Amino acid sequence: MTKENLAQRLWKWAFGHERSIGFGLEIVGHQTLKRPRIVAAFVIALSIFCLAQMPRLSVDGDLLRVYAHSGPEYEAYQHLADTFGTFENDIYVLVKTDNLTDPNVLENIRAMALDLSNSESITGTMSAFTLRKPGDGGTTMPAVPEGMTDPEEIRTALLELQQNDPMMRNLISPDLSGVVIIVFPKPEATKGNGTKKLIADLRDLIGFYEMPGVSIELTGPPIWTSEMLNAAIGDQITFTVYGFALGSIIALIALRSFWGAILVAATPFIAVIWVMGLIVALFGSFSFLTIIVTTIILVIAFAESLFFIFNWLAYWREGMDPYRAVNETVRVVGPASALTMLTTLVSFASLSLTAGQGIQEFSLAGTLASLTNFLCLMTFLPLILKLAVRLGFKAPKPSFAITAPIPFAWFIARRFARPIAIGAIIATLLLLIPYFLIQPRFSFEDFMAKDSSALAAAENIDQGVGGVAPLYVSVPLKQGLADVGDEDFKIVQQVHDIVERHLGKNKVISAAAFTHYAESGFTREQIFNAVGDLKRRFVAPDGMKALITGFMPTIISSEELIALKEGIQSDLTAAGIAGAEVGGFRVMTTYATDNIVRGLQMDLTISVIVNLFLIGLAFRSFRVALATAIPNLFPILGTEAWLWASGAGLQLTTVLSLTIAFGIAVDDTTHFLSHYLHSRREEGRDHMDAIHHTMQRIGGAIVAATLILCSGTAIVMFSALPQVALFGTLFVVTLGLALIGDGLILPALLVAGGRFFHPLGGVKK
Repeated sequence: MTKENLAQRLWKWAFGHERSIGFGLEIVGHQTLKRPRIVAAFVIALSIFCLAQMPRLSVDGDLLRVYAHSGPEYEAYQHLADTFGTFENDIYVLVKTDNLTDPNVLENIRAMALDLSNSESITGTMSAFTLRKPGDGGTTMPAVPEGMTDPEEIRTALLELQQNDPMMRNLISPDLSGVVIIVFPKPEATKGNGTKKLIADLRDLIGFYEMPGVSIELTGPPIWTSEMLNAAIGDQITFTVYGFALGSIIALIALRSFWGAILVAATPFIAVIWVMGLIVALFGSFSFLTIIVTTIILVIAFAESLFFIFNWLAYWREGMDPYRAVNETVRVVGPASALTMLTTLVSFASLSLTAGQGIQEFSLAGTLASLTNFLCLMTFLPLILKLAVRLGFKAPKPSFAITAPIPFAWFIARRFARPIAIGAIIATLLLLIPYFLIQPRFSFEDFMAKDSSALAAAENIDQGVGGVAPLYVSVPLKQGLADVGDEDFKIVQQVHDIVERHLGKNKVISAAAFTHYAESGFTREQIFNAVGDLKRRFVAPDGMKALITGFMPTIISSEELIALKEGIQSDLTAAGIAGAEVGGFRVMTTYATDNIVRGLQMDLTISVIVNLFLIGLAFRSFRVALATAIPNLFPILGTEAWLWASGAGLQLTTVLSLTIAFGIAVDDTTHFLSHYLHSRREEGRDHMDAIHHTMQRIGGAIVAATLILCSGTAIVMFSALPQVALFGTLFVVTLGLALIGDGLILPALLVAGGRFFHPLGGVKK
């Protein structure tokens, strides 16, 4: 007999006939039992390292990080921003008053506009008080003259400006109930933590000019992302505190022991510290997406810890020595925990197939967190359980509240096995129809915090001046003149008219919009010089491209925006204007989200197929894969059907939640089948007795784990960010349906399958 080499031994250990269902990964737990001192030193060292990262913990509020490198839409937007600069980082100061024609009020607003333009973080401002208008002899004078004392004179000056100047049409409300001041921050002022300081400084400044009868509010992308950032940080604190509290309470009810609940909560606590520390060390900060990973891992760690401790206590109550019970639990539960880690890891890893920095980071963070959680379960938990026994911990009695549904579920599954099985199969097949019909949907306001004052201010601007959300059309020039030549001017005028037809009169600005100045004798060069820093927003620095900017409402659905963009593009093509590109941040996010969501939906499909194959491979039986398919496809397809019927459609976090929820939902199925096969192969039970014994042994753990997963994630439903709240809602719905799948449909399938599932085998556990 030839001696096996290392490669052959590894292959046999991981993929051979006698390998475990965890592909040998439970060896981590065995090493903990063999070398507890070394492993304890590792746990302490890793914990210290991760705790040392906590002072660097922060959340990056840059939405572009989510869409970076997501495809041609993002690249086009970046090119547009690099060429012209855009309005995307501008801050809008909305001044609302019924006394705008009061000389004191007007001069107070003028002083504020001047003070804003002189701020060290601001490159300039655009308002009725910064604009110049033609004067005698080719000179210019303030568009709103200084020193006016007659309210009627002020009214006349403001209405004339509002009606004649293309910029002021979007900055002065027609009824003179308010004005908008556009503030242009320095690029470096809106990066990193600079935005927070910038907004605080601006709030202090405008606070100085507040007066009775005058309301001053800030809005614009930097304000929105700042509110989103604050909401995300607040959410994370809330989720962590309440997640631990709810998980501990459910563990207390399940185990009827205070110290037992502490033991269950200890592993999630360490796992979250490890995950947060490693994410910060790897990425430098959290994003709006990666911050969700900690909540997911928190509830997964609670569920897995509860499974482990339930089995440990069951062995202990049956008369086994508590120290040996820990070893036996590692041997029996370890492989199933390894397989559940792999299914969750596959779900996270499958997301990496979709382009986009935000999705890639979420995928990598989730994959790393899955491995970290398993490592914590197989190292820290066995050590802490043995320490608890040494300190005098006694096995509590099982809780009737958690196990009460199990006898009823077993009765229903056994009595009506065939109707339940057939009904589940038919329902799952029918639910495939909505899966293929559902379409992506994007709504910008879903990214913004609920009760957002900045969003309310933006809506006020929409109602007052008709909106300030920009849509851009970039047009190549032929003559390449910085002040736009005659031939190019005609093209710009043509594009301007096309965009105006779609957005409405006086809702577009471009080099062709300043006819009022041209008619007063200003040359185009004088007009561009008069607008100062805004010149780059009409003509590129090299003079080879012109920019036409339309202003649309801040609140606009993805369907409306797509129709608007495609309508303009179609008219440009019909007019024979070659090379014109319609874009902007809102266009980019709408189209990029559509592409990302479609990619994620494919990732979900791949995740389902790979995980079912992985389970079949682990148990060395396609029968097991078939038994797994229905109870785990049913909750995913059921949730998608609800989304389709409600008209909610697929959104970014929708597909993320479904993909990850599927990976987690498979966990209970894996533990169920692992115990079922253990009962058959090692305890010698027959088919029906093994199903019944499995439900008695881990049914309570499945109920408790699902309660922890649902209640812990239910906190996310109350997030101030609608996208995150939707993530939590779908997560809870999916896991709730998964409990039906594992607690009723799976046993019914096994009972109804009888002879089909009887020969399950091929793997020694």
